[in-house]
Amino acid sequence: MAKVSAVATHQSLPLLEHLARVGRRAAETSLEPGGLRPRHFITLRLLSDHGPASQQGLAEALRLDPSNVVGLLNELEERGLVTRRRDPVDRRRHIVELSDVGRVELDEASARLGCVEDELLAALSPQERETLYELLVRAASIDSAQCAADIPSACTE
Repeated sequence: MAKVSAVATHQSLPLLEHLARVGRRAAETSLEPGGLRPRHFITLRLLSDHGPASQQGLAEALRLDPSNVVGLLNELEERGLVTRRRDPVDRRRHIVELSDVGRVELDEASARLGCVEDELLAALSPQERETLYELLVRAASIDSAQCAADIPSACTE
């Protein structure tokens, strides 16, 4: 009989799936008052953290097809949460920016999600939660700086 390594017996994916499912349900419930969906929240967070971005930059940062990003931005723009304007350097591109209304909605949704996260990760110390976050960012290979990096500096002034 072959010996099974400790690594093979401690598979993270089932646990991540379970936490994701429980967290997703609670997060969606907490986002309901503002009518946001998780993809809306993530987009608003990227714009808040990194400033204005091109639609293409957002598509790359979100790992979404550009046509899906257009639909996502249409939803956010209709609610006044983001604004889009033509790039003065390249009129074919649009620059997306978080609006004041979007910032308020993001702050309120962040507070609600913080409560959900506190409940979901209550068994972890603050240091363990920080380590978990850093490990998940590294595992997900998130490069959210990309969405801001492709905008000429004249567009962000």
